[in-house]
Amino acid sequence: MEIILAVNPGSTSTKIGLFSGEECLVKEVIRHPEQDLAGFASVMDQAPYRRKVILETLQENGTDPAGLSAIVVRGGLLRPLEGGVWLVGEEMVADLSACRYGTHASNLGGVIAYPVGRELKIPVFTVDPVTVDEFEDVARYSGLKNVRRLSMSHALNMKAVARKAANALHTVYEELNLVVAHLGSGISVSAHRRGKMVDVNNANNEGPFSLERSGTLPALALIDLCYNSGRTEQEMKELVTSAAGVYSYLGTKDFQKVTEKVLTKDAAATAVVGAMAYQVAKEIGAMAAVLHGGVDRVILTGGMAYSTPLVEMISEQVRFIAPVELMPGEEELEALAAGALRVLRGHEEAKIYK
Repeated sequence: MEIILAVNPGSTSTKIGLFSGEECLVKEVIRHPEQDLAGFASVMDQAPYRRKVILETLQENGTDPAGLSAIVVRGGLLRPLEGGVWLVGEEMVADLSACRYGTHASNLGGVIAYPVGRELKIPVFTVDPVTVDEFEDVARYSGLKNVRRLSMSHALNMKAVARKAANALHTVYEELNLVVAHLGSGISVSAHRRGKMVDVNNANNEGPFSLERSGTLPALALIDLCYNSGRTEQEMKELVTSAAGVYSYLGTKDFQKVTEKVLTKDAAATAVVGAMAYQVAKEIGAMAAVLHGGVDRVILTGGMAYSTPLVEMISEQVRFIAPVELMPGEEELEALAAGALRVLRGHEEAKIYK
């Protein structure tokens, strides 16, 4: 049986999962104390420290790394890539280490795992990184020359639930047209045509507002805010990506508490969640138009998909498009392991990063 280690680094923790085939044997969140991380000048300097902690955690769970068949990591910020499973090699590690396409804790995954895989003589993979780009050319136009729309999304989870939906329908992902909405701290709504994610809003600066992000804003009002609010460029970026959305209206990033307020008929919470649902539904409609209305399923996923009021509001507006499937949560470790398993079993060929 294939033994796979899945690694998902976050800003202050590293999630790991040990899988025997499809079965998860161990799942653990390794929390990194603030005082430990404070000693590193940059995120990428943490790689040796996190690698050591991961290996120690495996030993504590009675796992000998020598028994691993493969390691699979969450993809960091890479060049635009088509979806699928990618082999982590020297060129990918060089781009991640240098943060060539941006700095993020997920860049650590390949840098942590590659030396271990090389020593053990086993492959290291990444699956559907956030920079998956399968756009058709028409989707790249923004409306202003020299400003191009970029594909940046929750691709790992969205493609994983798309494959799950295909299995439930006794077919394959490549035979379906789907609209998938990932509802989290950022919201990605994507159009999947026959196995390709041909359009998606960039959750950092487009589409519906979310728990902490503004989504699309009126351009002239935003320009006015940039010039007249006294905020620096960095402060403006932080405002629209981490202090906007539900948080700006209700003062909390705890969506469970927001949901509880909606259930108790709190007027302000109900209005804000209703507005977010309205914007998600509009984006789903837009992606249905990308697919010329031929949608087999609408899928709602991500952490906020556990909120019954939110998903009911969205479903009410979009079920005329296609049946709505609810697949809450993210299950990123499971999605990573499933990708590695497809390659190890010969169902998919790993792509080479150059």
